[in-house]
Amino acid sequence: MSSLMWYIFDFARKAWADAFANAKNEPEISEKPDRFRDFPVVNKEYCIGCGACVSSCPSPNAIKLIRDEDSESGEGFTYPVIKLGACIRCGFCAEVCPTDPKTLECGENHLLMPEFNIIPSKRQYLVDDYLCIKCKKCLKQCPVDAISEIDGKVVVDQLKCISCGDCVKICPVSGAMKAVFVDNLQDQRDLILLCVEYLEDYINSKEEDLRSLEKNGLLQYDVPLSNIWDKALKIIPDEEVALEIITNAVNRLKVRIIDWDKSKCKKCQLCIPDCPTGCISFDEKEDTIVREKDRCLRCSICYQTCPFSVIKYFISKFSLDDGENIHVTVKASNLNEDIFME
Repeated sequence: MSSLMWYIFDFARKAWADAFANAKNEPEISEKPDRFRDFPVVNKEYCIGCGACVSSCPSPNAIKLIRDEDSESGEGFTYPVIKLGACIRCGFCAEVCPTDPKTLECGENHLLMPEFNIIPSKRQYLVDDYLCIKCKKCLKQCPVDAISEIDGKVVVDQLKCISCGDCVKICPVSGAMKAVFVDNLQDQRDLILLCVEYLEDYINSKEEDLRSLEKNGLLQYDVPLSNIWDKALKIIPDEEVALEIITNAVNRLKVRIIDWDKSKCKKCQLCIPDCPTGCISFDEKEDTIVREKDRCLRCSICYQTCPFSVIKYFISKFSLDDGENIHVTVKASNLNEDIFME
């Protein structure tokens, strides 16, 4: 028995020794795999400041929103920054980001460039290398053989693709085969921003409901899509495209809400120096605390600083599944619980 154990030990020792000695020459060790999910890369020019990335992050303090100082050329950018020491590379921030192209990239094909297609099409079909499981069902399903495997990756030939959508329907992994719009990217961004701002204003208008909401309670509303539909069509006149962009954005969106009752504020002003953007100030004429909503990052520092629990912090989620109503759910945030539960 002892001789057998020694044989196994000696074999394992030599195997590990060889692997260690040849580590630089072993592709599996020295080269990053194709589907490797790296630390998120931030494209701050695409950010709309919605804070969905911060709300989705399961790692405390791994991601936060900051705002550049305003200059003569315009307002400063609001965008997320990643603390690499706290980031666990889960990719949740990239998945919930509603902008397209993505503000956050984390191993997926988010930056899209239009390619020539002999058949005019609204959409371009492409494969997310990280999500693809190489089942090759799409290769068999494609009626014009536009999909092939090249160097171990599933690729769509845009010259052959007829945009029938069969590949998306047959794909067993949600999001692995994407049908994306590659035209009017700035218009798409404007449309998403319209949705975010409208939904935030709508929730803020429910002031009495928010202030009476109990710790473990929920607020639920159905907001008619028709409220913003006319404005949406002015940005993107194509109804099919507009509806799909709004649906995709709303279904992965989270919005954080900051609110406080000025009548209950003790005017201690502790929130003012702690605000990272300086959007909170004291109005001596009105004898009250003032918050500039356009500069506020909803970072929750004022909520954590207030010793009298006057400032309230809420998390809002949305869904649009029937094309008529946006379903809104709002909960009062317990920050410690949210870090581990969201």
